[in-house]
Amino acid sequence: MNSDHKSPAAPCSAELLLRLKEAGRIVVFTGAGISAESGVPTFRGENGLWKKFRPEELANIDAFMRNPDLVWQWYQHRKEVISSVRPNAGHDAIAAMDQRYPSCIVVTQNIDDLHRRAGSRTVHELHGNIERNYCMTCRRPATPEEIAGQTKAPLCVACGGLVRPDVVWFGELLPEEEWNASVEAATAADVFFAVGTSSVVYPAASLPTDARRAGAYLVEVNIERTDLSPMADEVLLGKAGEVLPALLAYVEH
Repeated sequence: MNSDHKSPAAPCSAELLLRLKEAGRIVVFTGAGISAESGVPTFRGENGLWKKFRPEELANIDAFMRNPDLVWQWYQHRKEVISSVRPNAGHDAIAAMDQRYPSCIVVTQNIDDLHRRAGSRTVHELHGNIERNYCMTCRRPATPEEIAGQTKAPLCVACGGLVRPDVVWFGELLPEEEWNASVEAATAADVFFAVGTSSVVYPAASLPTDARRAGAYLVEVNIERTDLSPMADEVLLGKAGEVLPALLAYVEH
């Protein structure tokens, strides 16, 4: 039965506690909410970047081909914002799970690299990584040194092609290898956490339900209930940076 928990003294049910003590395979599926706690602007929040820029003008291939310099500058701005923030206690708790369990796989919709910076070792990035760039012509990765200080969209040093951010834009498919690995992890999980995600962007939003159908105990961690909440075995309401460390301490007690 689905249940909500808010009490810091008992941050989860006895059932979840037992599941976590016996689990071998944990999957943590994260969205913009966990990054927002580090100060990364969200696209769907009231103060998100989408309120300042129209996404259809900036985050698709047609916009980039029409005005690559504008799109490049916007992503450079986003990169500067992200580089100034640090992983929060939620990221740290997930990285600690990586040390505790035989398998703890992170599947993220975020492009900010905060999970790896916190210490998580297996991270599947469904929407790419803002730290990476590649040539649209020869697919060669562009190194940070090659694009350092560029205010205009750079050209590939190997073939002269246009270099773009290695992120998934609207209308583009998710990276096949990352997606397949994420589905495999979800359907093999003993406990599946959905953390800080509205679970409305498909196909990524299908992972929690796929995991539950395959037998995982589905736990949602969010500041408020979402469309996923009725399907979850347990809903832990609160910030990831507060809920996850408390939960981990409770399990290890």
